[in-house]
Amino acid sequence: MRAVVTGGAGFIGSHVVDALVARGDEVHVVDSLATGRRENLSANATLHERDIREPLADLFAELEPERVFHLAAQADVGTSVEKPDLDAEVNVLGTLRVLEAARRHDAAVVFSSTGGAIYGECAEPAGERAERLPLSPYGTSKLAGEEYLATWNRLHGTRHVALRFANVYGPRQLAKLEGGVVAIFMDRLRAGERATIFGDGHQERDFVYVGDVVAAVLAAADADAGTYNVGTGVATNINELWRLCARAAGGGVEPEHGESRPGDLRRSVLDVSRARFALGWEPQVPLERGLRETWESQAA
Repeated sequence: MRAVVTGGAGFIGSHVVDALVARGDEVHVVDSLATGRRENLSANATLHERDIREPLADLFAELEPERVFHLAAQADVGTSVEKPDLDAEVNVLGTLRVLEAARRHDAAVVFSSTGGAIYGECAEPAGERAERLPLSPYGTSKLAGEEYLATWNRLHGTRHVALRFANVYGPRQLAKLEGGVVAIFMDRLRAGERATIFGDGHQERDFVYVGDVVAAVLAAADADAGTYNVGTGVATNINELWRLCARAAGGGVEPEHGESRPGDLRRSVLDVSRARFALGWEPQVPLERGLRETWESQAA
């Protein structure tokens, strides 16, 4: 098929591009390169250096995509707190630009949303119907994007899909951009520096390998309209995560503990039953294996 991947030079987006290219699709990447990197891009994909905050109708008229994988985003929680207007411009206005450009070509959109930033504290693994209590502008902007997708599905009869990702990790993730704790720990371990764990380290998260996320994204391309969690359903606390990262690295300097950060969740875990049933998808990569593959990819 002819596919457009927004944010295709970024962490998750570039892996989606690789998977689409590998199966023989015609792939076009829309990326401003504000955070994405050219070196992430497959030589078999075509880059269009555009900002999703600007109208995209002319580009989509040229490309006539059959599917749109919308992964371009302002994905840093801290930035969303400091610059909520920027966060809304990229995640809300940008999503609207993509939806309107796709609508003219009857192209279904797969939208990358977030689980932890939308559900808030999760005493139990959160299903898609759990209460939505964003604690940051980032979570709110992603939730707004989801609501626009649902409105377009009702208004225009489209079949767009939203995927709520847990904590995604894997090769190409940059500690300075997405702020993923795995990327940060491995960055410190590689440099022989001491990592900082904020709070007591008993905060629990659901860590899902980027390869599993890509499989969910591809499965969603042919799914009925709806919202699906993409995670593992397994809670791992940050102290244990550091030990697993250090094991993958062959050892490292013991971390220090800093003060808890305002707004940090104690527990965020997703129930992925709906994706398993409706998409025929489930995670395949255990955390320890995924961390080892991530470490080895950076050493290559």
